[in-house]
Parts: sequence; structure tokens; C-alpha cells
Amino acid sequence: MSSRSIRQASVLRHTALALALAVGFGGAGTALAQSTSGTIFGQATAGQTVTATSNSGVTRTVTVGQDGRYTISSLPVGTYNVSVMSGGATVSSRENVAIRVGAGTEVSFNAPATPAGNAQDLTAVTVSANTLPSIDISQVDSRTVITSAQLAKLPLARDADSIAQLAPGVVAGSSAFTGPNGKALSSFGGAGVTENAYYINGMNVTDPLNGLGGIQLPYGSIDQQEVLTGGYGAAYGRSDGGVINQVGKRGTNEWHFGAQILYTPEWGRGTPRSTHYPSAYPGTLSGQVYQNRSANKGWEAVESAYVGGPLIKDKLYMFASVEADRTKDTYTSPSTSEQQTKRTFKDPKWYAKLDWNITDSHILELTAASTKHEYNGSNYEYDPATGDRGAFISPDVSTKTSARMWIAKYTGYITDDFTISAQYGKQITDLYEDPYNPYADIIPVNAANAENENPLYTGGHPITNINKIEQIKDPSHQTRGANYRIDLTYKLGDHTITAGIDNQRTQDLRDSTYMAPTAGYSWQYGLNTNPNGSIANGVDAPANYPGGEDGYYVSKYIQSTNASVRVEQRAQYIEDSWQVNDRWLVKLGLRNDQFTNYNPEGNAFIRETKPQWAPRLGFSWDVFGDSTFKVYGNAGRYYLALPTSVALRGASGSLYTQEYYTYRGIDANGQPLNLTPIMTANGLGVPYSANREFGQAPDPKTVTAKNLKAQSQDEYILGFDKALNDKYTFGMKATYRKLNRAIDDTCDTNVFEEQGELQGADLTGLRGCYFFNPGTKAIYRLPNAGGGYTNVTITNADAGFPHVKRKYYALDTYLEHPFDGTWWGRVTYTFSKSYGNTEGQVKSDISQQDIAATQDWDYPVLMEYAGGRQSNDHRHQIKAFGSWQINPEWNVSGILTMASGAPTSCEGLYGPNQTKPAYDGNYYHWCNGSPAPAGSAGDTPWTHIFSLNAEYRPSFADHKLAFNVNIYNVFNEQKVTRLRASYSPNTYRLPLAWETPRYLRFGITYDY
Repeated sequence: MSSRSIRQASVLRHTALALALAVGFGGAGTALAQSTSGTIFGQATAGQTVTATSNSGVTRTVTVGQDGRYTISSLPVGTYNVSVMSGGATVSSRENVAIRVGAGTEVSFNAPATPAGNAQDLTAVTVSANTLPSIDISQVDSRTVITSAQLAKLPLARDADSIAQLAPGVVAGSSAFTGPNGKALSSFGGAGVTENAYYINGMNVTDPLNGLGGIQLPYGSIDQQEVLTGGYGAAYGRSDGGVINQVGKRGTNEWHFGAQILYTPEWGRGTPRSTHYPSAYPGTLSGQVYQNRSANKGWEAVESAYVGGPLIKDKLYMFASVEADRTKDTYTSPSTSEQQTKRTFKDPKWYAKLDWNITDSHILELTAASTKHEYNGSNYEYDPATGDRGAFISPDVSTKTSARMWIAKYTGYITDDFTISAQYGKQITDLYEDPYNPYADIIPVNAANAENENPLYTGGHPITNINKIEQIKDPSHQTRGANYRIDLTYKLGDHTITAGIDNQRTQDLRDSTYMAPTAGYSWQYGLNTNPNGSIANGVDAPANYPGGEDGYYVSKYIQSTNASVRVEQRAQYIEDSWQVNDRWLVKLGLRNDQFTNYNPEGNAFIRETKPQWAPRLGFSWDVFGDSTFKVYGNAGRYYLALPTSVALRGASGSLYTQEYYTYRGIDANGQPLNLTPIMTANGLGVPYSANREFGQAPDPKTVTAKNLKAQSQDEYILGFDKALNDKYTFGMKATYRKLNRAIDDTCDTNVFEEQGELQGADLTGLRGCYFFNPGTKAIYRLPNAGGGYTNVTITNADAGFPHVKRKYYALDTYLEHPFDGTWWGRVTYTFSKSYGNTEGQVKSDISQQDIAATQDWDYPVLMEYAGGRQSNDHRHQIKAFGSWQINPEWNVSGILTMASGAPTSCEGLYGPNQTKPAYDGNYYHWCNGSPAPAGSAGDTPWTHIFSLNAEYRPSFADHKLAFNVNIYNVFNEQKVTRLRASYSPNTYRLPLAWETPRYLRFGITYDY
């Protein structure tokens, strides 16, 4: 099945049931990737009629063509009865045919295809089926589909990305990046975590602000989750990583209801390992406790309920569900903070769906969903030496992310050959953060840099203070999105042609971040290991000032943004699914994307509207003509849009300054004493901005290179699926991905001035950074002294940059045993390599999520030795999962995931002399004066997570009542998964993230 769908039913023998699974697959229709639909196709006698009827009242009837083939496309997912009629009488039927999202299901009634004139009558027969053919020969892409029945049994974390990580080539992203629900995200095929697309019932619900995750359904409301890892058709766009498409449950002709309670007790959680200061770069704190995590435990409770059924039988159906997830725990901050927090998380969700079968040819669907992630906490004094919690300090900053969405979708089966689908939907997300700060009169000290305090004044123990709030956000911050699309499908002979438009508009409203009052700034301590070297480009050496003889200094840090912006994305596509003959299927697609980003004044500063052609080519070869051996492949180009947040610093009036001082003392609140200002390029003690961000609004005509093009990636896949016998399927797939273009910003205005002078331009008023395509020639429209603009061309050689590179190779293999009434299982192994000099829109090794505005490409010195293994490169991945139905009452399931470690980096000061020619800090690919290519500092350890679930459904309750226990991470393995890359004493290779300790989860479920 090659990453297709995980079957949970027995495979019918091709020889014994030839009438059900015939040779060839004739005219397999196209199921739109973003849709909630699938396709039934097959062979029968020409002129007969085939009818498919679902348990939710959908009925479709088509006539078998002269070639003996038929296709019923755009069927809502569910279970169908399929029958063939001749002369008004049913001659054969199939029951319980399951439709998977985006997939084709073969239901054939004679073998081989019988053209008109040669038809033979068949005795009426009914075949009951609870499976799909083991190999779906109508697909050319790479996908994994997990059903609600499997989700109910597998021991998984209850979020979309955890489900997605069952698919080959999908790995956990850096824990520094989380989605709207606070959960970690996924990396698909070497791409960054912001390069994925999330869908609910066919609507794109990806976070419009940063592209980090998206809205998710209540776990028990997921009917199917489709995970596309490559090769998807032209209907999909705005992703060069992967796609997560959740399809929600719907009502049927029978009323069903149920409820579930899940509980994870505190005593059922393993004790987290504490973190110690490492000795990789020894300092005064090496070996001491950095963070006592032993008390970081708590409990979680989840309650959910659902109801669904017919409001009007065969016409109008409803399904509704609610879920309440509460967690209470304790979090101990790093020892420098001397603080412990009692935390409460609330994650309520709800989902509702109406399906109206207006007629057999017209269907209307309404979907609505909501999800919230709410946090409240209380801060207490904490003694790291004794582990004792002291008096209450203050409430922690409360946050609440509230997302809701709705969709209206119409499907019209105009004729047997022509289908139209139209949908419109909206999503709104409120991002609230409580601005209250009871200690605003105390200037905060950045805890992450407190280790750089001069130990002469601290006794070797970093000092901060009770005020932990450096910045606050506008509590009315909100994002909005609107999505509408129209899809047309027409069958013309051996061709099934699909075309449509896919438009989206997103807004980021009142997105403001500013320094917390009353101080309006924070203190950041620094250390120059070479006291006589400059702190940064344009900032003098600390040794030239009293108190800086040993390289210690401090800066007054101010950073703020304030904007309301929008993005418009449009696309048109066409795709032909061509049934060349009874064994060859070819899919030819073409997509054209247009992206426009607007600044706060409503002016476009990024306009990528010239044709961006994205061809999608794929084939499927049914080698033996009996669906037992498929060879497939595809090639495609994928474009990625920029989210709204790009405008905050890139096209708005952002402020980002520092004032540098030496000091000769530190008080009990971490405040520097006896300050001496340090000279910068702007003057003694004058605020300095390395990127010239002084709050001025940039000219939208000059923000980006004139020839800027969207990020794009090419992908090539070749694979096969082989049914070894009626019990096992084996497959292998090779994938190659190559990043063509990236978008980032560059800030070396010295090059602009030099090239402007060489090209005869008298430039003035240059700002800090400009968006461009790294590694290519860029043409900039820059302001000149005459009040106009001058075009200045800067080649890659002029800028001193390498060519952009990101490549991904992978070989995936799998072995699967479909459900045979007793057990099912799947094992996958992936060998992959991800390398280059850019991760994409984010930078995991330093946890930077300034989308398309990372520190990479700002200055040439930052890109020296930047090439190497990427942070998401796990060379080996093994995933095994399955379920054993011991008897009608007992079921046991498990998941085993093993992965080699991720590469780590060492980033220090620049060159053998350890200078700071660009930025103040360890941002260069040099380590202790020696070159340190990305990913060359060793790997994190292998991880091995084994989880189990046991379920008991007693017969005395008619198997409607279930008791289960889930054990996650049975062996309580706790390996480090992320290390600090900054080459600083005490903290170089400091563990920043660990595997989740073992926990037990108990559950009671009732389904009627």
C-alpha cells in the first residue's frame, strides 16, 4: 500500500472473488485532495447501471460505459452498498464498501470487462466486504489514512501532528515551535515546520499568522485523517512539506451517541530528569543543577460526548460533539529564576456538521468547529538548593487562543459525467495575552543571558528579579481568514478532467508587541571572550571602558512592532486523470499560484502574481492487471506563500535597538551599577540598531527585490506496492526533493552602498533589511538623493553569498498485514538525508521563528560554513504499529517508534580571532576559533518509544461499554532531543528538551 491507507479488514482473495475484484480498474476518477470525498470505480457489463448508497442517505447511479467501465466520483467518505442492475433487476451487489478520503475503491462485477453484445447474465449475488483492495491502483501520490476506529485504539497523543508522525518521512519538529494548541509540530520530508498545510473538511485552516499548525477537530470527531507526504495533485498548494487533512464525522440513518472520560493521574507519570549545566565549555556553573524538573508533574482529564443521526431520514443529518481537556501541573523554572509555577491548561473543543441531501444529485454540507487553548498560572518563590516552594509572588501571564471556523459546501452531480463542488468558509482566531504586571516598576533582566553576568559581582550565581515580563502584546490581537473554491470534474471518454479555483484571504489585526511598562526596556548581559574585540559591527570593544576589561557588558534592549496587515492568495488548476488502457493511469496537472502581501497602509510590498506554473505529473502501472502489483511515480513543483507575520518587521515600523554599557556592580535585583556608555556608530550611549530598525515605516516600493519570486521546491517519487499474498503487502518508495528558491532578508547595506556607487547611484535613506531570493541576482529599487528611485543590481558574487541549497533524499519501505479478523499491523523503515544551508522559513538550531526573516543571509559572514545536515535530519526511522483482537471483548494495540538522533551545531564568534563582524552574539559557524559547519557537532541520542493500549469491551454491555488503559513510553526512556548551540561557558550543549516521560491514561467509553 505504499503510504496509502491502513486497512483494518480482511483482504478478499482475488482468485476466489473474481466477480468482486476484476482485472483492470477502468476510468478511476479523481478525488479532490482537499475534499472529504472518494471514488468508487470498476468494471461491469456495458449498459448495466451501478448504484452506490451510503449509510448517510447519499445515492448515486451511473451507467456502465461501452468499454465495460464505470466511475462514481466525489462520494462523501463513509460506508456504501454498491449494486449492479440489468433489466430492472439487481444481479450483484457489494455491502459495507468503505470509502477513504482522496482514494479510489474498486468494486468490479465481472472479469474481464464485457463490452456490449457479449454480455452474459450473472446470478444475483451479494458479497459482504469490510475492506478495500490491498493496493489502490488509482492513486499516484504518497499518503497515509488513519481511521477513527484505529485512532480509538492506538496509544497516541491526541493531536493531528502526533497522528501524522505515523507516516513515513514525518518526524517531530523542534519543541521550540508549537501550534495554536501548544503542541509540537511536524517536519515532512526535510521541510520546515511552517511549510505544511492543515485542512478540516476541505478547508485550509493553517495558522495565517506564522504557518505554525492549524485548527484541529475534537479527537473523537475525526472520521479519517489523511496525511499526504508527497506527490499530491494540482488541487493542493501552498505547501512544500506535507498536508494534514482531517475529515469530521457525519450523521447517518441511525442515531448514535456516546461519551468518554480519560484520566492521567499524577502518580502515573514518570519523574522528569533534571537538567545540569554541561561541561562541554566549562564555566563556574558546570555540573550544577540548571533546572530541577523532578517536580514538573501533574494530571490531565478529558471528557467528551457526541450525538449523531437523521433529522429527516434519507434527507437531513446532524452530528455534534464536545470535548473538554484540562491539565494541572507544576513547572520549575531554571535555577536563575528561583521560581516555580502552578499551571492550569484548558483546551475545550466542539464540532458540528449538517448534511442535507436535497436530492440524489444535490448535497449541501455545513461544518462548524471551535478550539481553545487557555493558560493560567501562579508564580511562587523557589529555592533551587532545597527544592522548597515559598510564598506566592504573582499571577503568571494568562493567555488564551480561541479559534473557530465554519464552512458551507455544495456538491452537484449534474450528470453521470459532470460534478461541481463549491465551498466558502471563514476562520477567526483571537490571541489574548493578559497585560497585567504587578512588578512593572522593576526593570526586567533577560534570564537567558544572566549567565553572562560578571561573577565578581554575583558570587558565581546569576541574579535576576521578580519581574519576568519583558514584553506584552495587544490583548485584542486577532487573525481572520476566508477561503473559497470551486471544483469542476468532467469525464470525457478515458479522461477525467478536474479544474477549479482556490482563493484565500487572511488578515492579521492589531498585532502589537512592545516593551512592558513602566521601564520600557530590559537588561541583557553579554560577554566578549575577546575583550579587545568589538561587541558587534558598529559597537566598540568593552575593554576600552571601565569595568569592561574582562569583556563583560550590558545592553538596554528595546524591541516593538505594531501592525494590521493582510495577505491574498489565489490559484487556478487543471488536472487530467487519463486511463490510457486497462493497466496504465496517467495524471497530468498544472497549478498557477499568486501571492500578495500588504503592509499596514494597504500597499503591496510582496507581489508574486506573475504566472507561477506548478506542473504535477504522475502515473500508476497495474503490472499484472489484477491490483496485486503497482509501480507508480510522480514529479511536481510546489510553491509556498508567506504568512502575514512577515510584514511585522519587514514592512512595518518596527523598533529594535540596544544601548551598550560597561558596569561595575550588580544589585540584588540584577540591575547593573556604575554604568559607562560604550561608543557605537551612532554616538556615545546612543541607541544602536544593527538592522536600522528605529520605528520608521519603510517604503513598500523598496522593501523587496523587484525580481522576488516565491519559494518553490521540486519533488520526484518512484515506488512500488506488491501484494506478497493474501496476508501481506510490501512496498518501497524513493523520494528526492530539491529547494529551488527560498525567501529571506539581507541586511548588509554596505554592499548596497558600494554597488550603488559603482552603478552611479547616489543612494540615501537605506533601511535595515530587504527581502530577496538568497543565492540569486537581486534587483532593488532604492531611494536616491534626488527624491526618486534607482534600480541597483547585486549579484550573488557581489553579496558574497553561497547558492541556496536544501536537498532531501529518502528510501521508504513497509510491510503490512491487513486486518484478518484477529490482527493488523504495519512496519515502516525510512533512510533519509536532509542537508543544505537553509532550513527554510525558520531556524531550529537557535529556535528562531521570524518567518523568512531569520539571521541566515543577513550578512555573508553568517553563511560561511552554513552548509551541512539540517536540524530535522533523522537518518534512520523505524515505525511499527498495529492491533490484536484477542477475542470479541479484549483488544491490545501498540506503537514502536525508533529514530536516530538529530544533528547538533556549535555556533560561536567569528573566525580564529573570535570577532563579531555582524551581530553581537554566538551566531557564526565557528566554534572556539575553528570552522564548525552546520550539524557537525554530533547527534542527539537515538530515541526508542514503545507504547501500549489495552481495551476491554464486555459482552454483558453488548460491547458498547469499554474500559482501556494506555501506557505511553513503557520503558520511561528520557533522552535529550535538543541542545543549545551557542558556544558560551556553562551553557554550550545545555539540554533544552527531553522525551516525554512515561504516563498512564485510563479511559471509560460508551458508544450507542
